[in-house]
Order: sequence, then C-alpha cells, then structure tokens
Amino acid sequence: MSTPPPTGPLVTRDTLAAQLRELGVQTGETLLVHSSLSALGWVCGGSVAVVQGLLDALGPDGTLVVPTQTGDLSDPAVWSNPPVPEEWWDTIRATMPAYDPLVTPAVGVGVIPETVRTWPGALRSGHPQTSFAAFGPRAAQITEGHAHDCRLGERSPLARLEALHARVLLLGAGYATCTSFHLAEYRIPSPLVKVGRPGPAGWEVVTEVSITSDRFDELGRDFDRDRPVVRGKVGAAEARLFPVADAVAYAGRWLEIHRPRAEEM
Repeated sequence: MSTPPPTGPLVTRDTLAAQLRELGVQTGETLLVHSSLSALGWVCGGSVAVVQGLLDALGPDGTLVVPTQTGDLSDPAVWSNPPVPEEWWDTIRATMPAYDPLVTPAVGVGVIPETVRTWPGALRSGHPQTSFAAFGPRAAQITEGHAHDCRLGERSPLARLEALHARVLLLGAGYATCTSFHLAEYRIPSPLVKVGRPGPAGWEVVTEVSITSDRFDELGRDFDRDRPVVRGKVGAAEARLFPVADAVAYAGRWLEIHRPRAEEM
C-alpha cells in the first residue's frame, strides 16, 4: 500500500522566517517558543529548518528559548502512562542516570526543542526535570542559576524571561504547554510536594511547589479572549504571540479564582 502524498503546505526556512516576521516576531527580542513540528505542514528540512527560520527572524541580537524538560527523571511510583511494576521501583531508583545538561535528551516537548538543545553554542539550565535551552546573547543570563528545588518559579529561567520582557510564541502548540502559567503557581498559595529523582550522589527527594497544567486549556481560552494576544498562521500552524509577564499576571488572578486554595486541598 503506497503512502499518500503530503497535503502541505510546503514550508521552508525562508517562508517560516517571513511569516514569523509578519506575525510580529521582532529582531533582537527574546522569545520562548512552545512548538509542534507536525502542525506546521510539510517542512523542508524538518526541525533544523524551523530553528533556522526562528533564528533568522530573531537576528543575531535575538535569543531563542525552548523548554527541554525531562519528566522521566522522576519517581517510578508516580508513573501512570504507563506504570511499571512495584517490584521494579527500587532498582529503577538505584540505577536511573542522573541529569546531565549536555547528554540527557528532552522528553515530551517535541523535536524542535531537542534540536535547539543540541545546537552549537546553545546553553541549558541545570534543573534535572524542568530545564530550558537557549541560544543567543542572553542565553547565559536566562539559563544560569536554575535552582534544583525550583522547577518553574522565581529561581528558574521563567522569572528571568519575565524580567527581560520576553514574549511567548505558541507555534502550533496549545495553551496547555504554556510554561509561563506555572510561574503564577509560585505566587499564589500552593501546596508543597515531595519530588523524587536521581541526583549526582544517588536518589534524592526535594520539597517543591506542586505544579499542574490541569485547566491550562481553559485558562488559555480566557487569556486569549481577554488580553491582546497576536494571532496568525505560520505554515499550517495556528500561532500566538504574547508577553511572558502578561501571561503570568493573568494566570495568577485566574488561578486564585478558579483553583482551590492550598488550605482547601
């Protein structure tokens, strides 16, 4: 059975850069990108062409940032998709390789972030589960000092991005992927949780703010309705562009209203 031809559109590095500029991406800015390669259409050159197009639109003074999360470096006791037998847990904890920013691949965020992570000159933050990779003149400022007990809070790249007036680009990705909303969770009453993961000296457990993307789709719909989000198309993908700071501020108000308070949970 033959494979049907692609439906397109045909997307190239140059068309991506042109459409990103038309959307409003500015030369020299700092851009946090959440992306889906498959949503763009048929991309000549795949994820490499997408990264090239993003860098072309940003120019040499711009900085590209992507999430390079590694949620699989976690306690097997909480795995559900799929779970593993309980009798495996101790062995997994004892033998799971520790996070290495140069080696550990990103998981669950798509092929474009993994391409940025391995881009010559890219830097990556040090949190073993919620790292970010960045390329450009502000990459070190954004990625350095990511505290090991602060996944997506004040001592993470998200707070640096907010301070730098960075913007978010949702490139074929939905609001459920919007990590900026998580920064708001650190600024409202939120429960704490014990988080297990492999560390340099063996298995470790740290206390963290409990974070979840539950209802981020709903939060995103309201944000999209109430705030001046730039909308457009890049290739076949729906694209949205907005400031990190705006997303964080809106999410803080929304979550305080729509989520139970920590003492109620």
